[in-house]
Amino acid sequence: MVRQRRRDMKILVMGAGALGGYFGARLAFAGHDVTFVARGAHLEAMQKQGLRIESRCGDIRLSKVKAVEDVSKVETPDVVMLMVKTYDVEAAAIQLKPVLGPETLIVSCQNGVSAPDRIASVVGAGRVTPCVVYMPASIKEPGVIFHPAEFHRIGVGELDGSESKRIRAFADAVNASGPDCTISADIRATFWEKLIPLASLSAITCLTRLDIGPVRDTPSTRRLLLDAIDEAHAVARAVCPTVSAQAGAKARAILLEELGRDTHASMQDDLMRGKRLELNDLSGEIVRFGARHNVPTPFHSFATAALQPFVDGTPS
Repeated sequence: MVRQRRRDMKILVMGAGALGGYFGARLAFAGHDVTFVARGAHLEAMQKQGLRIESRCGDIRLSKVKAVEDVSKVETPDVVMLMVKTYDVEAAAIQLKPVLGPETLIVSCQNGVSAPDRIASVVGAGRVTPCVVYMPASIKEPGVIFHPAEFHRIGVGELDGSESKRIRAFADAVNASGPDCTISADIRATFWEKLIPLASLSAITCLTRLDIGPVRDTPSTRRLLLDAIDEAHAVARAVCPTVSAQAGAKARAILLEELGRDTHASMQDDLMRGKRLELNDLSGEIVRFGARHNVPTPFHSFATAALQPFVDGTPS
């Protein structure tokens, strides 16, 4: 692979796990000044041996990267890619605040729909741009990220629907580094449309502890999956009328036809490993917004209640 250089941006990846590490590595390989904020064995490996990407879109090896645990030690960035889990966004925003410059853009890359507003409540309105990520990735081992798909795509957009210079500059940088980055004129509809299949897949595979294949094959769980999709779509349309009327059908096609049989949600991995869950920002979000808009959500209400004991990790 030939390294391509563009106008350098100073980019901070806050939460450099699988997805953060992947996009940060692509941007660093393209010549941008990238600092990774991580922790644990993954951080130690990056500091000692750099970062490696194994991907069907092209492998990358960075023998040396900037990787730190303490964000207060980094220089003021042009862009922050905030890649922490939804339950950590407020704490991360507080840590970031001292290093932000007047023009620093925060790209919020969380699941759910409320993270950009929660981040903005800490760092100020107008500084945050939402981002929707469409790709799988995992940490194969510390310092090594595995990307099994033939696509790596994100969507970004200003909350007011404008195509600002800052969002165009960021999108151009990502596109030049390899992944596809599109600018959405209606980013709220975009992340609601992602939430429909994501919350449904997460709930049903966590409740059953199964991959999507057996869920689809069994009439009772297939019916539950369809109910989950229909509820999420109804809530999305009530909250955001610009959500496509076909978003439910698209979610059905993804979950019933397109995903491989051995697919399950990453939240199931967290559940089985005793880690914290993003439940309250997936099914829980659908339940909360459903209640506000008088849309019944029996499946997602049950899923939220049944999985609630595991939200903070395996109960002791």
